[in-house]
Amino acid sequence: MRMSIRRFTRLTNAFSKKLENHVLSVALHYMHYNFVRIHQTLKVIPAMAAKVTPKLWEMPDMVKVLEDWEAAQ
Repeated sequence: MRMSIRRFTRLTNAFSKKLENHVLSVALHYMHYNFVRIHQTLKVIPAMAAKVTPKLWEMPDMVKVLEDWEAAQ
């Protein structure tokens, strides 16, 4: 979570100057945190522990979801 906290405290970063970019950056961080990163205490991703997804996601899976979302916009 270090990345998103840094964006809250230092608004001189290029991606944090616009509110929309800041919101998207935080959303991207939480998506990675919940779907890609294996947590030490859970031994799985939180989305698997909550039975939201049956598989471990990888970065290409996350990119595909984002590309599909952009195409729908």
